[in-house]
Amino acid sequence: MEGFDLHRFLINDQPYTFLFEVIVRVCIAYAVVFIFLKISGRRGVQQLSLFEVVVILTLGSASGDVTFYDDVPVLPVILVFVVLLLLYRLTTWAMTKSSYISTLVEGDVVTLIADGKYVSANLDRLNISEDEFLMELRLKGAEHLGQIRLGLVEVDGQLSLYFYKDIEVVPGLSVLPAEHRPCYTHIPDSGLFACNRCGTLKNLNAGDVCACPECARRVWSRALHTVRT
Repeated sequence: MEGFDLHRFLINDQPYTFLFEVIVRVCIAYAVVFIFLKISGRRGVQQLSLFEVVVILTLGSASGDVTFYDDVPVLPVILVFVVLLLLYRLTTWAMTKSSYISTLVEGDVVTLIADGKYVSANLDRLNISEDEFLMELRLKGAEHLGQIRLGLVEVDGQLSLYFYKDIEVVPGLSVLPAEHRPCYTHIPDSGLFACNRCGTLKNLNAGDVCACPECARRVWSRALHTVRT
């Protein structure tokens, strides 16, 4: 068993002068990624589409390898960047010419809330947990769906909400956390309740056990009718 070798531990079989080469490699990789972001015209990560995130991850993998592996030459990696950039420009050009290609690459806007309730057909299209989605609604200032005229999930995953005026607010499903939104399968007393799955409203009587006419779920919570403050 070999003893502890500090030189091997720190830099393996490379000379310490290789650290200066690492600095140069990192600068080159940084410059190429920066140039790509400038050419793409994006100001921040939240503005990146899924397609652009894939390109950035590919660039990151290539730039990561070239920064500290001495057996990875620089020119082939630069060629990878150039080809990816050309493919990016070609794809974005094709997207401006064809709505089909644009939808295929970036997806489309999904209408998730309309007229104070969920659009049931679109609920299962989104790969997002209920708790995470309700948190997004609360962060946007919503207390229940009846305050929301229109809710859109944009192609970058961001949520856009358009609210009713106070006088137009309708009853709706609460988006509060579970401890502030009691749920029932047996209705405790008569009143207006909202389906916990789709937000469909229904007047129920004490003791009722019924399925939602929209989604067939049997869990209900009391509908709220508060206005935004």
